Amino acid sequence: MIRVLAGAVALFLAGALPAAAQFGPQGPPAVGVITAERRPITETTEFVGRVEATDRVNIRARVTGFLQERLFREGSDVTEGQVLYRLERAPFEAQVEQAEAGLASARAQLENAQVALARARDLRQSGAGTQVAFDNAQAAERTGQAQVLSAQAAVRVAQINLGYTEISTPIAGQIGRTILSIGNVVGPDTGTLATIVSQDPMRVAFTVSQRTALDLRNRFEGRGGPDAVRVRIRTTDGRMYSETGRVDFVDNQIDRNTDTILVRALIPNPVRRASDSATPVTPRELVDGQFVTVFLEGSEPVLTITLPRAAVLQDQQGAYVFVVGEGNKAERRNIALGRSTGQVAVVESGLQGGETVVVEGVQRVRPGQPVNPGPPSAPAAPPVRG
Repeated sequence: MIRVLAGAVALFLAGALPAAAQFGPQGPPAVGVITAERRPITETTEFVGRVEATDRVNIRARVTGFLQERLFREGSDVTEGQVLYRLERAPFEAQVEQAEAGLASARAQLENAQVALARARDLRQSGAGTQVAFDNAQAAERTGQAQVLSAQAAVRVAQINLGYTEISTPIAGQIGRTILSIGNVVGPDTGTLATIVSQDPMRVAFTVSQRTALDLRNRFEGRGGPDAVRVRIRTTDGRMYSETGRVDFVDNQIDRNTDTILVRALIPNPVRRASDSATPVTPRELVDGQFVTVFLEGSEPVLTITLPRAAVLQDQQGAYVFVVGEGNKAERRNIALGRSTGQVAVVESGLQGGETVVVEGVQRVRPGQPVNPGPPSAPAAPPVRG
C-alpha cells in the first residue's frame, strides 16, 4: 500500500513540474518610455477678474434751473467737452447784467471818492483843510476800491453760473441713460443726471492670493517684473479675447479679510465695426462691470521639461518618476513640479534633460527592478501652457 502511494505521488510530481514551470517568472515588465526634453512653454496663471472703465464721471447740475435741452442720444459715444444738457439761461443772464450794473455803480463811487480825496489833499496842503477830513476821504477811496473788487467778483460768479447752464462732459466715453427728461428742475441736490464711462483702454481688476503673488514675484522678478508678464482674458462665452494687456497697478497692501492683493491691468478695447446712424452705440467687446477669466502669461516662452501627467507618482516624500538607468534598471527620481495641467506635468527640478522616463506601466515598476523599455502605445501629450 505504501509503495502504491509513493508511486502515485511520484507520478503527480512528474506531471506537475511542467505546469509549475509555466507559472514562473515572465521576465522584466514591459514599459513605455520617452526621453525627457526641454521644450518652450508659456507659463500661465489663471484668475477671475472684472472689467472696469479707467475713467467714470457722474454728470450733475451745478446750478438750479429748468432742464431745457438734451443734446445726446442715450448709449452713444461722446467726446471730451461735448455739451450734454442746457438749462434755461434767461435768469442767469439777468444775474450777469445785474452784477455788471453793480460793478458800474461801484466804479462810479470809486471815481467820486478819488475826486474827494484829491480835493481834501489840496485843502490840507494849503492849510484850509483838516487832517480828519483828509483821513475820511482817504478811507472812502479805499472803501470804493474794495467795493469795485467785490462787484467784479460778483460779475465773475454770475458769469460762471451762466456757464454752468451748459453741462458738458470732461471725458470721452459712452454715456448711459438720462435720469430726468426735459422740463424738470435740476440742481446740485438732484443727483446724477447721467454716467459716462471711458471705453478704450479698459481696466481688468483681479485679486491674487498672497502665496500666488509671492510665487509670481519670484518667477518673474529676474525677467523684468510686471514688464515680463502679459495679460489675456477669456469672456464668459468661452472665447479668448484677441487683445493682450499689461499690468499697470499692484496695490500696496494685503486685504486682511481675504489675504489677497489687488492687481489691475490695462487692455485695449477697440471698435469692432463702424456703427451706422440707426445704431448710436459703438460696438466694443468689453463692457464696464463684465466678468472675465484672466490669464497672466510670461511674455517670453521658457525652456522647461514637460512629461505626461501619468508618468508622475506621489507619496509622502513628494512627486517622483522612474527613469531607466544602466542595465535597464528602474531608478526613482524625486522631482519638483511647476504649474501643471491635468495632462502635462512641468518639471522644475530633479531632471536635467535626456533621461529615459517611464510613462506607461509605472504601476508595475519597482526601484532597482529591470524593465523592458519600449515606445509608449500612445503618443505623449503635447506641451501646453503651464
